[in-house]
Amino acid sequence: MADNIGNKAAHDYHLDIAPVQDGFYVKGAAHCDWGMKNRLAKIFQPKSGNTVMLAFDHGYIMGPTAGLERIDLVVPPLAPYVDVLMGTKGVIRSCVSPASPTATCVRVTYDTTVLFDEMSNGGGIACDIENAIRMNADCMAVQTFIGAPGESRSLELLARTADAGTRYGIPTLGVVAVGKQMERTEKFFQLATRVLAENGANIVKSYYCDGFERVAAACPVPIVIAGGKKLPELEALEMAYRAINEGAHGVDMGRNIFQSDSPEGMAAAIGKVVHEGYTAKQAYEVYEEIKHSK
Repeated sequence: MADNIGNKAAHDYHLDIAPVQDGFYVKGAAHCDWGMKNRLAKIFQPKSGNTVMLAFDHGYIMGPTAGLERIDLVVPPLAPYVDVLMGTKGVIRSCVSPASPTATCVRVTYDTTVLFDEMSNGGGIACDIENAIRMNADCMAVQTFIGAPGESRSLELLARTADAGTRYGIPTLGVVAVGKQMERTEKFFQLATRVLAENGANIVKSYYCDGFERVAAACPVPIVIAGGKKLPELEALEMAYRAINEGAHGVDMGRNIFQSDSPEGMAAAIGKVVHEGYTAKQAYEVYEEIKHSK
């Protein structure tokens, strides 16, 4: 029986060898059905193989969040700058136009609110597969709590969602939650991202860390990094640049876009890094130009 650190320390990640793609450009999706690939192609741009997601699902545990007091005014102007809009079923239905060409990722699980110290102790299905199909969702997001009291329940929700998504051709995004007491280390993120992929996630949302290139190499599906707390714009762009160059296939930012002094400028700048290989400084010039043109 394997112990909690493995029978032998992992060390050979073959960082000099690209992952085998077998005819489809999204990592780990070569053997998926046509419908699944079609949705993944809406999420990850074929030219770059990467994605920019805009997360605005914070209210599902936090209520009104700074910068998201009026989602109907904030999100629509940002949609042209991103590849995916990530929110809850209630907000997508009420605040995103059905005519928008931007892909949607619906959060399909609920968790306890910030009124509780341990968020992982709650959780369940907030949007079932039939609802996701009716919404024509391009992806379903499931929160997971590796190393927390609610780990088992969250992994069951992930596995059941991934099974349903496979049946109907909708990819599942497994989200790595990091609580107050959880470590943010290479060792933890290697464990968490690999566990989510092994349980059926087609995409994993995690965090950037030192040694990220090994985290990305060990995960057989694309990793999209979370923006996390609000950072100065140049720092956020530098984090995105490092992550993409070390194996991430995109970013899913929320506060670093909608709490920016220029949300449109920041969304555009992130896109330049993710899709066009701009350095952080080059992308920051794009941000400044748009900021001062408004």
